[in-house]
Amino acid sequence: MTLPSRFQKEVHAHLSRNPQPTGPPLNPNESLNSGKEKPYNPQEVQRRISEILGKYSNGFWVSKLPQIYRELYKQDMPTEAFKDLETWIHICTVEKTCSSNPSELLLYPAKEQTSTSSPPPILNPNSPSAPGPNSSTPTDQPVQSPTQRTPSIPHLTHSGSCSPRTTTSSSSSPSPPSSPGTLSPDLKLKLEELLVKYSNGLWAHALPKLFQDTYKFKFPGYVLENLHLLSGICTIDYPMPDNPKRAILYKGSSSSGGGGGGEGIEDENCNRRMSSASEEELRVREELGRRLSNHAVPSLQIPKEEYPSVLVVEATNTNGVIIRYIGEGYSLAQESMEDEMRVFYDVNQRRPTPLSSPSSGQLVAVRAEEEEEILRGQVCEVMADRIKVHYVDHGFSEVISKTKVLELHERFFKLPFQATKCKLAGLEPFCQEPAVLKRFETMASGKILLAEIIDRGQPPVAVLYDTSQDDDVNINSACMKALQDKTLTSTLQVNSAYMNVTVRSVCSDGTIYCQLPSRGLAKLNETLENIEAYFHSQVTSEFLVSNPFCGKVCVARYKGKWSRVEITNLHGRRVLDILFIDVGVQASVEVFELREIPPQFLRDLMAIPPQAVKCCLADLAVSVGSWTPDAVQWLREKVLNITDCSMKVAKVDETKRCTYVHLFTDKNFHDAARSLNHQMGQSDLFRQQPDVFLTSHSPAKISTTTSSSRIASSGDHSNGSLTSTSSPGRPHLRRALSGPRGGEGGNTTSTSPPEAPSPPSSSLQLPPLLEFPPAGNNIDVYVSVACHPGHFVLQPWRDMYRLVVLMGEMILYYSKTEEKPLAHIEKNHIYAAKIENSWHRVLVKGVLSNGSVSVYELDYGKHELVSCTQLRPLIKEFRQLPFQGITAQLAGLKPRQWSEEASIVFRNHVEKKPLVAQLEALQEATNPWDRKLVVFLVDTSQEERDIWVHDIMAEFADEPTNKP
Repeated sequence: MTLPSRFQKEVHAHLSRNPQPTGPPLNPNESLNSGKEKPYNPQEVQRRISEILGKYSNGFWVSKLPQIYRELYKQDMPTEAFKDLETWIHICTVEKTCSSNPSELLLYPAKEQTSTSSPPPILNPNSPSAPGPNSSTPTDQPVQSPTQRTPSIPHLTHSGSCSPRTTTSSSSSPSPPSSPGTLSPDLKLKLEELLVKYSNGLWAHALPKLFQDTYKFKFPGYVLENLHLLSGICTIDYPMPDNPKRAILYKGSSSSGGGGGGEGIEDENCNRRMSSASEEELRVREELGRRLSNHAVPSLQIPKEEYPSVLVVEATNTNGVIIRYIGEGYSLAQESMEDEMRVFYDVNQRRPTPLSSPSSGQLVAVRAEEEEEILRGQVCEVMADRIKVHYVDHGFSEVISKTKVLELHERFFKLPFQATKCKLAGLEPFCQEPAVLKRFETMASGKILLAEIIDRGQPPVAVLYDTSQDDDVNINSACMKALQDKTLTSTLQVNSAYMNVTVRSVCSDGTIYCQLPSRGLAKLNETLENIEAYFHSQVTSEFLVSNPFCGKVCVARYKGKWSRVEITNLHGRRVLDILFIDVGVQASVEVFELREIPPQFLRDLMAIPPQAVKCCLADLAVSVGSWTPDAVQWLREKVLNITDCSMKVAKVDETKRCTYVHLFTDKNFHDAARSLNHQMGQSDLFRQQPDVFLTSHSPAKISTTTSSSRIASSGDHSNGSLTSTSSPGRPHLRRALSGPRGGEGGNTTSTSPPEAPSPPSSSLQLPPLLEFPPAGNNIDVYVSVACHPGHFVLQPWRDMYRLVVLMGEMILYYSKTEEKPLAHIEKNHIYAAKIENSWHRVLVKGVLSNGSVSVYELDYGKHELVSCTQLRPLIKEFRQLPFQGITAQLAGLKPRQWSEEASIVFRNHVEKKPLVAQLEALQEATNPWDRKLVVFLVDTSQEERDIWVHDIMAEFADEPTNKP
């Protein structure tokens, strides 16, 4: 079959397991197609002039109008239109400057229009007054439908009303009160603080917004009407004497007058200078002011995806790690812009001359040392013949020759600065600790990592993961461990014996965690006792954990006392998994059960390594992970209540971080026959009894509907999880239930629908059926599984939050119940099963003789293989919510055998996505998991149009049909 060309790249990307963007990279500098020049139409030109003034609301030189017009509309502005500008008073205002040159005119929006505030002149992305994005989208784009499901968020004006422009209105506020004669001392102090930050001057009309952003209250409006009140704290310069409202404020000591004209102004060096300066000086000031006010760079937006990729540049402080986002709209857009800059400065124009007089804070184009790259930079410091520049897209600075600094063209102001900062979650108290920074430098600098955004503030708070290894590495957690005191670690030697060993926990796979007497354990107990006493004297609710994340260390109650824990997994916002790192016990708790470590004890606790030593019993015929429940229970009864065990080390496995030992319940470790290892080896505890876990129905020839090519059938299934092969390009992150994706267990999804089982036991109360509206109605859905257009699984969006709550309750309930496996597991019966780190409602499809069970997730539509030890009865409380997964097929297409290529395209368009389903038919059945919907699927995420999925798949069908 020959694929349509539009799908060839998509299928190739999936088959190569290296997903690539299916469309061209977003390039904010991409120009529109050139069109033919039209004859002079005054109405058309006036409309375009209005659009231009909307983008340059602070005005610009009339001499620049032809260039701007040509860049936006790809045609020259009619010559006759220049003569008519002064007559279009309803469109624009033309002002003459103090220059005698009649061609030097300024163009502003019409005086009747609302004037917009301009950004402050210093373009510093880290400044509290960093300008917002300037609209660079042509206004003749398609108008968004009012029924669009995912509209772009409108910008708000100061009055709170929506505005299609990105600038904010300053005229919507009430008229200022009458002017008092003086400024309050507090107001003067705040103004002086602002002006110190802007040594190159600050436009007066930018002062209100900057003041509001910095101090969080409104700037007195009367001050702008009476600028002479500021004469005592700053120097006021009027670069355009004919327009006294456009003034620049400089840090200074005094001003002899607030007017323009011929009054003299005294600067901070007490040098008298006249406002009637030379025409050349005024022109330089005007040009500088025009550039600083008109060229604002948009602020960088945090990517919307849950785990964006980032390139770590450097970190001298974990509260300000310099990063760059990787992907479409970020690094790809930057590469496109820099390619365009190289062409612009080397090909399209003659080789430009260096910038004659760069000033601090100015944005410039910099020719790199290799003479091949042109990069955006900001001047940090100007020296005699060299300049220190900061590369705003790459995050580093260097001192270069002045000859390499060029003027930055306005077309390169559209892309936000790509170098930004983030804060590492959990490391705030140790942000400048040398050991932490050294560890971070080794593990993260110069690498591309995944970032989990915990807080989307400025700067964002993130947890970084290195996913290049077999197991994900939590960079934040690894940096925190750099604070540990190695002298407090319990180091075990081969053939050495240890007394007074306490076995803290025995896991279901046979792993044991022990505590040995040591300096670290003594210091840990002392510190925890101090925390216990401190909490008794304080209101512990003040230390509630408000922002949990994987790898965070805090404290929780264990056997009535506070103990250290590390968060290992999150199930939504309420339920999470923790590990008591000093006893080796795992638990699931609600977030309110955790407490932050009081600051005065934090450093002491972080310096103590975990005191739970991971051990395995040596010389056993059965490996870890293959223990029977009887063997686990026998060992627990032998050692958990004994405080004076002893052990002899047989081997230390550094790769698995496990110590193999001979364990004794007394101090007689010289006699190997008395070890628990020997006793278990001589017993029948490890002998499998296959009949114990077989179904009461005949197990012969059970069909699991899941092919071996799609489910990993080998390996250790003791913990009920399999190696994921369904998402080859995505790293496995230990976070679940953060929205509609919450139940993804990472296991392989079946590509076949569930077989029709026999009716379940009549004694089992099933949940009520999902209710759907009549045919022709629309519902919001989430596609959890997509095999092909003839079979996929939907979840109603309206009840998604109820499913998240239910699974959180199941985690809490089953984590606190006894780990006693079921004596009999029956086919076609409903159970609770632990899959990965979550508990799911499942239907048993078959029971295998090796102890594995094939199950179907009733809420997510996935097929899984789990260990029989991971099944529990589904209690009544968890049978109230209707099963949330319902199978469906795509309407508008005739049934057919879909090719693998068509299935790939379908999955890429619908799986793991929220869509709108238009109901065509509902096929009822005896069991809720056998019901089936026939629906049209519509992707409404695009602003321009809705995408009907069956239209896409019709290209693969022999006889496509049309949507209704």
